[in-house]
Amino acid sequence: MRIAMIGTGYVGLVSGVCFSDFGHDVICVDKATDKIEMLQSGQVPIYEPGLDVLMAKNVSAGRLTFTTDLADAVDGADAVFIAVGTPTRRGDGHADLTYVMSAAREIAQAITDYTVVVTKSTVPVGTNRKVHEVIAAANPEAEFDVASNPEFLREGAAIDDFMRPDRVVVGVESERAAEVMAKIYRPLYLRDFPILNTDLESAELIKYAANAFLATKITFINEIAGLCERVGGDVKEVARGIGLDGRIGNKFLRAGPGYGGSCFPKDTAALARIGQEHAYPMQITETVIRVNDAVKARMIEKIREVCDDRFNGKTIAVLGVTFKPDTDDMRDAPSLTIVPALIGGGAKVRVVDPQGRAEGEALLPGVEWLDDPYIAAKGADAVVIMTEWNEFRALNLTDLASTMKTARMVDLRNVYSSDLALGAGFETYIGVGS
Repeated sequence: MRIAMIGTGYVGLVSGVCFSDFGHDVICVDKATDKIEMLQSGQVPIYEPGLDVLMAKNVSAGRLTFTTDLADAVDGADAVFIAVGTPTRRGDGHADLTYVMSAAREIAQAITDYTVVVTKSTVPVGTNRKVHEVIAAANPEAEFDVASNPEFLREGAAIDDFMRPDRVVVGVESERAAEVMAKIYRPLYLRDFPILNTDLESAELIKYAANAFLATKITFINEIAGLCERVGGDVKEVARGIGLDGRIGNKFLRAGPGYGGSCFPKDTAALARIGQEHAYPMQITETVIRVNDAVKARMIEKIREVCDDRFNGKTIAVLGVTFKPDTDDMRDAPSLTIVPALIGGGAKVRVVDPQGRAEGEALLPGVEWLDDPYIAAKGADAVVIMTEWNEFRALNLTDLASTMKTARMVDLRNVYSSDLALGAGFETYIGVGS
């Protein structure tokens, strides 16, 4: 199959590379000349484990190319995937569809034969029908179908998620479109991975419902963590106790500083807005959004407590600022709320993150970036573990504590235990939910 992938952001690039590894001929398109030049030279503009190797393999095999010429990429393609950004729109919380509709209009002018236009971007219910309207209006002679194919990629594990998915969701309205999508995903079908064919609206809603449900699980355990701190419970034991119930499961039940990233904040906001527009408020989702904001505020107070109830004049080492490990993504990371509060209170903040500096320098002005956690902690009043990178899971806590001005740790990911930290020389250890 010949595939054009419009957009080389996280979703578009990972999807394009993986489709080429399925054996398809893939052309990835982007308007950003510098990004395409980087990709053509073999450099990957995002950090995702294994993506550079897989991309190089398929470029070398001649199955994967990059261009700024959308018309050339679309001409003769069996399927054109729209994988552009849908950021939260200012003012109303809805997904901004500007880039999606712009791509649809350009695709319309480039279609020459029957093509399936596939929306890979996360979009509100009804968007695919609007895409169809836009293309039909721009090119009444175009022969095409529209499909919805939402992505379910975890940053840091995206290749495995694409190659071994829990399910592939395909929203289509014609047998012809269904056949094209079946051919594209044939390698997964042959290995018995579930392919769910549904209508357009259901496919659009599945994506939002899935992310809202996962965000709800995270927020629920974070609320339980707050209650544990009041009553003397241990959230890790509570999470294990409920996670062993097969109806609940143990995933997304780790207490921490709140969810962030490119999906959950944006998608919960969009789902809430969809409910409001259809006079059916998503009350659970709206509450999840409010509670998640409150969780981050509670983390700031934890750090303040350890710093003698004031940030002014304190030096704080922050380990990890990306929203999760194994990614360079800073979008809506809890650190973007917590670190500015420390600086705003007068603290000197030193940051160590294996991949976060490239984006973080612009997003977190006023911090000092270092590469070594031990150097960052030297002379510090407190150390805060904010992202559970593997590099921070096996620290020599004795060495870390020995160089600090006051050996105090705020572990927002429960990487360590109170007994371990105190036994290593820390005078104070505060985790989440115990």
